[in-house]
Amino acid sequence: MKIDQDLNQQERDICRTIEVVRSAVTKQSSMAADNFDSNGEELYTPPLNFSMVDNGIFRSGFPDTANFSFLKTLGLRSIVYLCPEPYPEHNMEFLKDNRIHLFQFGIEGTKEPFVNIPEDTIREALKVVIDVRNHPLLIHCKRGKHRTGCLVGCLRKIQRWCLTSIFDEYQRFAAAKARLSDQRFMELFDASGFKDIPPSPCSCSRR
Repeated sequence: MKIDQDLNQQERDICRTIEVVRSAVTKQSSMAADNFDSNGEELYTPPLNFSMVDNGIFRSGFPDTANFSFLKTLGLRSIVYLCPEPYPEHNMEFLKDNRIHLFQFGIEGTKEPFVNIPEDTIREALKVVIDVRNHPLLIHCKRGKHRTGCLVGCLRKIQRWCLTSIFDEYQRFAAAKARLSDQRFMELFDASGFKDIPPSPCSCSRR
């Protein structure tokens, strides 16, 4: 009797294992199918809040597997990651397969009124961003709004953009989630230590 019970338990365990494997395979197949249209042509899906910042510099939210085909078209050399959490394994495999270097600057994603943006970390990240040896380069955090927005805003100060244009760009991505503390940080950021960066035209100069 006990032998029959053991065999029944083993059969149930095997069935559960088969179902888990089948579910994982089905999910992978579904994700792979999402990358192709009805004609079998590969689709290129950019990450959330993706945009070009400047020549060789891009920004976005956190890329997922559905975005990998699109990222390949950029020919990236580097990714600047602004979150403290470890980079996911499947993203690391993508970087390794495509010889993309990861620069991680862990900035906590806190909310107002308790927001502390580490200026030293922003400065170190900017050194990576403006080094053309790291281009093409993608900057991203989780949503591509606050941490990415602050870093790009400080880059704009180095490029001698006016504050109006810096804030307009920041608010375009942050939208209703825009933070006064982020804008205050960008306003007070001292870009004088980055003297050799050529200015980049902003919308103010075209008004």
